Amino acid sequence: MKIANDILIPELARLLAEGKEVRFTPSGVSMRPFIEGDRDSVILKALTRPPRLGDILLAQTQTLCGQTTYVLHRLIRIEGDTYVLQGDGNLAGEERCVLGDIIGRVTRIETPSGRRKPLTRGYLWHLLKPVRNYLLKLYRHSILKLYKNENN
Repeated sequence: MKIANDILIPELARLLAEGKEVRFTPSGVSMRPFIEGDRDSVILKALTRPPRLGDILLAQTQTLCGQTTYVLHRLIRIEGDTYVLQGDGNLAGEERCVLGDIIGRVTRIETPSGRRKPLTRGYLWHLLKPVRNYLLKLYRHSILKLYKNENN
């Protein structure tokens, strides 16, 4: 069952503020290949330290139209008090937020079978940005199809 972000995220934030760990299944493809939307689960914890480059963060951001949105993206740069996020599957586009907009940090990624995926910092993936388009196509057309065939 899908729950709208404007209902789900404030509840996740409340639970994290109480010191609880939360698990949910994100949707979308912006974190491919590390998080497969509508399939993999992520485990979040509240921030216990300042965010570091490579952390995957759940944050509230603003669109260009000024609308509030939520993203689960990787921290790629820090500009003063501003944290710059980008999805691993995104070739362009970045989101900006401040510390108070960060809801939690991903501490674990799991497949439906319960297998833990490596929680990479994404440094190599970030350096591969010029060729990521090709790597993502390879992922979609081979690895992702193999996974779907194994689970059908």
